[in-house]
Amino acid sequence: MPVKSLTVYCAARNVENLVYARAATELGAELAKRNITIVYGGGSVGLMGAVADAAIANGGRVIGVIPEALVDKEHAHAGITETHVVGTMHDRKAMLSGLAEAFVCLPGGVGTMDELFEAVTWNQIGIQDKPVYLLDVEGFWTPLKAFLERVGEIGFVPQTTLDRIHLVPDVGTLMEHLA
Repeated sequence: MPVKSLTVYCAARNVENLVYARAATELGAELAKRNITIVYGGGSVGLMGAVADAAIANGGRVIGVIPEALVDKEHAHAGITETHVVGTMHDRKAMLSGLAEAFVCLPGGVGTMDELFEAVTWNQIGIQDKPVYLLDVEGFWTPLKAFLERVGEIGFVPQTTLDRIHLVPDVGTLMEHLA
């Protein structure tokens, strides 16, 4: 069954590596063209802003979820379809999960990792059953995937959890999975 809404986790910071921004822009545009609603952190900066801007420019539907404390820091995006201002980061993650059928992670820092691991953990303990995709821009997620496989070999993570984490090399491959 095709995915109709996708939570996108990614950096709220601008970085010098423009390949990441190009991937975020390509992702936003492709999701919009395929009528897949984007659910994301609600910011207008960094990769978050690039995804949202590209989707809006291509007629897409974008839902932002941002904690009140980050409205100014992450520059809440004024041009998206819908914005939810919530009380806490936990509220944000719960809503990001509740509004989407799957997750994709672009490059990002500890905040992105926090969101990724909560989604994976919720799958593992049965709170949800949603696929997680790692958009492996320039091999960004390859070391993490290798680490998780090693942790699985040791026995700390069940194979069923690892099977729900998909490393995808590019936006085109992700679109094939979402279809």
